[in-house]
Amino acid sequence: MTTAASAASGRDLPHPAREEIRLESVLHALSDPMRLQVVRELAAESDELSCSHFDLPVTKSTTTHHFRVLRESGVIRQIYRGTAKMNALRSDDLDDLFPGLLDSVLGAAARQAARLGSG
Repeated sequence: MTTAASAASGRDLPHPAREEIRLESVLHALSDPMRLQVVRELAAESDELSCSHFDLPVTKSTTTHHFRVLRESGVIRQIYRGTAKMNALRSDDLDDLFPGLLDSVLGAAARQAARLGSG
């Protein structure tokens, strides 16, 4: 899951390799409204965002759980930069494995948010 060099630092988090990412795990990760909000924000920004950037209406431990589900499913990559844990969408990996899936989900989420008046 991680390279020997990155695992040696002790601060790197395990991520599935591209070939280990499974569709059912990705769909599960995207099925939660809080996790979908995180993915939408990452997609809109097209850059790494720190965990503190996200203002989710849940406890810190629940937020940590949501980020772990997204990371372990292969939807996001997390890396420490100093003391900040940075998050990036694994768009290239997801688009390679499941062409059009991420764009379809993000488009559907945007249409739903507009329909419901929630952003």
